[in-house]
Amino acid sequence: MIMSFLQVALGGAIGAILRFAVGLGALRFAAPGFPVGVLLVNVLGSFLMGVFAVYSFHRGVQHLNPLVMTGLLGGFTTFSAFSLEAFTLYERGHIATAGLYVSLSIVLSLGALALGVWVARGLWA
Repeated sequence: MIMSFLQVALGGAIGAILRFAVGLGALRFAAPGFPVGVLLVNVLGSFLMGVFAVYSFHRGVQHLNPLVMTGLLGGFTTFSAFSLEAFTLYERGHIATAGLYVSLSIVLSLGALALGVWVARGLWA
């Protein structure tokens, strides 16, 4: 069990560094005001999550999932895990549940962020 935690930690550190690097790189090429770096890591991370989910199943390397899927891709972008969960629900035929999950995730996450900003501004403004 400790090895799984170490894999997640290592992958998470690498993923976070890569996300930071992509964000900095995107600043050089993007128009100001649009979060192209975040969009890029979310889309790329979701793509890589899909590729690795299938690869690990077909190649029998699920033991690398904590390192790659939870750690690396989770550290690179948590949106990839969200995308995998939503797609899995859809693929299993739970279309309404997938739609509800996507809608609730977006609305509640944005709402929670707004609430956090409101609380923090009340505390430290």
